[in-house]
Amino acid sequence: MSTGTTVGGPATGNRVSVSGLVRSYGTRRALDGIDLDLGPGVTGLLGRNGAGKTTLMRCLATDLDATGGRMRVLGRDPERAVDRTEIRRRMGYLPQVPTFYPHFTVFGLLDYVAVLKELGGRRARHDEVRRAMRRVDLYDRRHSRVRRLSGGMHQRLGLAAALLGDPELLLLDEPTVGLDPEQRIRFRDLVSELAVHSTVVLSTHQIEDVSALCRRVLCLDQGRVIFDGTPGELVARARGRVWEQGVRPERGVTSWRLADGRYRVLVPEGADNPDSTTRVPVEPSLEDAYLLLTGARGTTR
Repeated sequence: MSTGTTVGGPATGNRVSVSGLVRSYGTRRALDGIDLDLGPGVTGLLGRNGAGKTTLMRCLATDLDATGGRMRVLGRDPERAVDRTEIRRRMGYLPQVPTFYPHFTVFGLLDYVAVLKELGGRRARHDEVRRAMRRVDLYDRRHSRVRRLSGGMHQRLGLAAALLGDPELLLLDEPTVGLDPEQRIRFRDLVSELAVHSTVVLSTHQIEDVSALCRRVLCLDQGRVIFDGTPGELVARARGRVWEQGVRPERGVTSWRLADGRYRVLVPEGADNPDSTTRVPVEPSLEDAYLLLTGARGTTR
């Protein structure tokens, strides 16, 4: 497990460094001593609901103050007002539930965001807005009011806003919710292109997006990092612990019925293998490995 390893090139300007990060809500610690060092490339952030993913994203986005610990974002200290302003100019952030002024047009909303980010003069700014709309396939809806957009279009509008100015740091919290398969492929292609020079953090429950995009994956549980490494390293931990068999297992293991009537079975570390004459070991997926890592509470029998 490669904890604390920077993925990507040596460029320090794009890096995010977090040391002992704590965020508390009353007596509950949503983040409990997070240490990270992120560089150019796509890092996937996985975890159950309530694991601390969105809280971490909001802290990195300077939208939420930490209770303790230290952060350096794009070489700057977000606790200083002047640094925080500069971080926001150079960062793109798509929150989990983006909210926009409903009476704005698509073009007007993005132009407003571009003004806030101080993206050049009027002509250059409008060119950048048009480019962002085309990148997410919203140019044909540029005159539509935000309130008339579908859920998927609303999500793409949020992504377009995050992409304005080719940010050095791109924080994406559940970015593919509401996207159809074709749009999701376009999203992956776009993010892969940006990640050549930018630091991208992708928080998602869509594990297939992590498999397709990420060179590094972080797993959070109860506000702590429980895995930090490559997707291949996480999958390797699950080898020999994933089976398929023809009958429902009787022991307390995670399992589910497949379309062909067989059962996929995940055996926790240290537990006995399922007792079945029809069992066949199979290559684990990233989803299998993640479920084994987190214990897959709620699916055991």
